[in-house]
Amino acid sequence: MNTAEMEKYFNPEEAEKKWYDIWDKGGYFTPTVDYSKEPYSIMIPPPNITGKLHLGHALVNTLQDVVIRMKRMQGYNTLWLPGTDHASSATEAKVVDMIKKEGLSKDILGRDGFLKRAWEWKEEYGGTIIRQLKKLGCSCDWTRERFTLDEGLSKVVQKVFIDLYNEGLIYKGERLVNWCPCCHSTLSDIEVEYEEEPSSLWYIRYWAKDKSFYLDVATTRPETMLGDTGVAVNPSDERFAKYIGKKVVLPIVNREIEVIADPFVETEFGTGCVKITPAHDFNDFNAGKKHGLEIIRVIDEDGKMTDLVEKYKGMDILTARKLIVDELQELGVLVKIEPYTHNVGKCYRCHHTVEPMVSKQWFVKMESLAKPAIDVVKNKEITIYPERYEKTYFHWMENIQDWCISRQLWWGHRIPAYYCKKCGKIEVCAEKPTKACACGCTEWVQDEDTLDTWFSSALWPFSTLGWPEETEDYKYFYPTSTLITGNDILFFWVARMIFSALHQTGKIPFHKVVLNGLIRDAQGRKMSKSLNNGVDPLDAIRDYGADALRFSLLQGLSLETDTRYSMDRLDIAKAFINKLWNSAKFVLNGIKDIDYKTWNKADLQPEDKWMLVKLNKTIKDVTEELDKFEFGVALQKLYDFFWNDYCSWYIEMVKPRLYDENASSKKEAAYVLHYGLTTILKLMHPFLPFVTEEIYSRLSEDDTPLIVSAWPKAKDLEYSAEYENIELMQYFITSIRNVRANMNIQPSRKTALIFVTKEKGAFLKAAEPIFQKLAFAKSVEIRADKTGIPVNAISIESLVAAVYIPFEDLVDIEAEIKRLEVEKEKYEALIARVDNQLKNENFLAKAPADKIEGERQKKANYETLLASVNERLIALQPSKSA
Repeated sequence: MNTAEMEKYFNPEEAEKKWYDIWDKGGYFTPTVDYSKEPYSIMIPPPNITGKLHLGHALVNTLQDVVIRMKRMQGYNTLWLPGTDHASSATEAKVVDMIKKEGLSKDILGRDGFLKRAWEWKEEYGGTIIRQLKKLGCSCDWTRERFTLDEGLSKVVQKVFIDLYNEGLIYKGERLVNWCPCCHSTLSDIEVEYEEEPSSLWYIRYWAKDKSFYLDVATTRPETMLGDTGVAVNPSDERFAKYIGKKVVLPIVNREIEVIADPFVETEFGTGCVKITPAHDFNDFNAGKKHGLEIIRVIDEDGKMTDLVEKYKGMDILTARKLIVDELQELGVLVKIEPYTHNVGKCYRCHHTVEPMVSKQWFVKMESLAKPAIDVVKNKEITIYPERYEKTYFHWMENIQDWCISRQLWWGHRIPAYYCKKCGKIEVCAEKPTKACACGCTEWVQDEDTLDTWFSSALWPFSTLGWPEETEDYKYFYPTSTLITGNDILFFWVARMIFSALHQTGKIPFHKVVLNGLIRDAQGRKMSKSLNNGVDPLDAIRDYGADALRFSLLQGLSLETDTRYSMDRLDIAKAFINKLWNSAKFVLNGIKDIDYKTWNKADLQPEDKWMLVKLNKTIKDVTEELDKFEFGVALQKLYDFFWNDYCSWYIEMVKPRLYDENASSKKEAAYVLHYGLTTILKLMHPFLPFVTEEIYSRLSEDDTPLIVSAWPKAKDLEYSAEYENIELMQYFITSIRNVRANMNIQPSRKTALIFVTKEKGAFLKAAEPIFQKLAFAKSVEIRADKTGIPVNAISIESLVAAVYIPFEDLVDIEAEIKRLEVEKEKYEALIARVDNQLKNENFLAKAPADKIEGERQKKANYETLLASVNERLIALQPSKSA
């Protein structure tokens, strides 16, 4: 134990630098394959190289660090593998902006020149977020850091694409995709952000050719009507049953289109009839495929109108919309216009409106891949926390569409497909073909597109370990143990990792999936620049320290809900860390001259045994809660134990023994203080790694750092009697303090405590020094009955003892009667509640026998306490009348 005086205040900046360097250089983050140890592995959700640490990153990586630090201390051979994602679209946008300032563009630089600049940008800025994760205290194995565009992972991506193509699971075809006319690229669903916009609902009349009937359709996009190839009604809607299979004429274009029945139509929307434009709406596209409708494009890749109707050719969408509505008005088929607010998809990068568009792209067939991925979650090979997200997972996977994997970008994994320059035949292979095509041509041109970033991310759990080679890392650490990530990417990333791993490796990628919610501001709003309600985690680390930030993110955390965050949390965290630091200073100073190593079990006092029982329960509780990934609950239980049981009670109870030169059990008090604090530091280390390591280095008996010390294990203790006695003493001390506070009695006024008990007298008398210190007692007297106790004494009752406090003229009799009347009402209400329960036939029929007996025992206890209160009220009445 280091007996040097601890500094007055904890210095986070100094401790963070010192200890992170020691951990990293000491190799504590870096496991070696060791089959004598059980592996535990986590793969970091790779942040984008364009990223800067935000609260979401800070939370998800703190959660991973908590788990990996606990498992490391439990003796597992832990690997937390870090890395970054190349983030095709986000990085390309950054580089485009950079070269634009130089007067350059992608076209001017050409593909090779642009990629050279992109790699230069990556080398300069791509490691920023990794440095920031180290500031947070993340104990990743940086020697195994990977990048989704590094050579090894790129080869894996290429192999998987080629294998899936050869298996018939990747194809090139026309389907509806999210298209950004500004970025000129397809977007994944997660790259589309939805914003509410005020608009209109236009009602248009489609007449039958012979004018025998008409159907009014409602639409938010009148400009796409030029490409309508059908009108749909719900098959259960009796209003339109007679029109199904008939035809109406499309205004302006004068093309006959069929009336079809499809269950996707909402009978309450508009008139119950909707126009079908398969080229520009996902529902319409699916309905069109099902019913064999023609696909007619109205809008091109630039977001301009096609030449379908010559007079609108080349117009932007909004201009064309106005003119088309005017023409419909002139034709007399515009029935009405209503105001309407709806969600509009926007490109997450440029915020331009996204256009659903039929395009020739590369797709992965999903049906056969999805089924095994559903099965492994259903049969619990993979467990999802919280469990309710399994329903979301199943819904997505059971309704999955083919996955568009091509992007019109240069930065990323280029699709390994080559086209014959003459006939267009496709060859999918790792290298450019050298053989001649069947048509005789020897010129091959590689596909210009790159793969969706999620394609390479889906391979992350096994590609990072060296697959397809049977590397030692892959054989030992795969499948990985746990994945911790945001619940917003359950489908976009987690599901894709599951089906990719099953298909490629034949194994699940991980055993457990832990999903955390979003971080919102104190009012529940999403944090954004426009609201100016964000908290920069780097500022928080600078001003409060990494431990305080981690604590602030974890306290009160529930995986079931989003977290409401405010700066107040950092102040609470700082106060707790100060409490931990100051308590450690007290303990170190208090025990430094005591030979606590020679303590004797026989000399342990009741409060020592109580403390050991409390500590034992906390070890069990914290470990169990962390095993269930209940981070917030685990931290709260540890917080409560440290602040209340250890500091407020135990330290205060043993101070007289520490300072009494003649105390026979001084060594035992010092031992329990030391053991208790050491255990608290171990349990707290995953949450607050820096301050705990700093304190532990002063407290520990050897040079082993806390990071690799043994995780505490609960012991078998037989101290139930002592535990109950101290709990009883606590009850009396707390009640006495409350009574004194309510009566505004100063601490300097000491009082006699008269206990009436038949079985607890010896213990309560032995606890006199504690009552004197904590309950302001001048003496403790034990009696067998109430004979001779002053009538005006304040009473506090329990089932095994009562204490009477003769405050004499300090007592406000009226106030005491009121207090007892409140107590009387409380017990009467409790008795009534139990009575109602015991009269409930449904409860008596269904509840276990021990539950019913428990309720009866409660009632008996309440009745005993009520009788005692009534007795005191009767006794006080003469004083009142006098």
